[in-house]
Amino acid sequence: MSVVGIVLLAVAAVLVLAVEWPRLAPRAHLDGFRAPAVRRRRRKTHLRVVSDEDDPDDFARSVKRDLEALPTIDDRDRKR
Repeated sequence: MSVVGIVLLAVAAVLVLAVEWPRLAPRAHLDGFRAPAVRRRRRKTHLRVVSDEDDPDDFARSVKRDLEALPTIDDRDRKR
């Protein structure tokens, strides 16, 4: 393959990447052009604040629920 062919192939690859970038960037999580605050807000939308002032038992219930949701290792799995 000649040098001209390699250059044309590289230019074609860059052109395809530039055209498809808006569709590929969100899938590859390459949305670096967004402001950091926007990315942080988007990541933390599923989080909520638990305050002990509202209901003292609410915090304890949420901790218990989180501990029960943690994965555990059974003794049967450990022997394998």
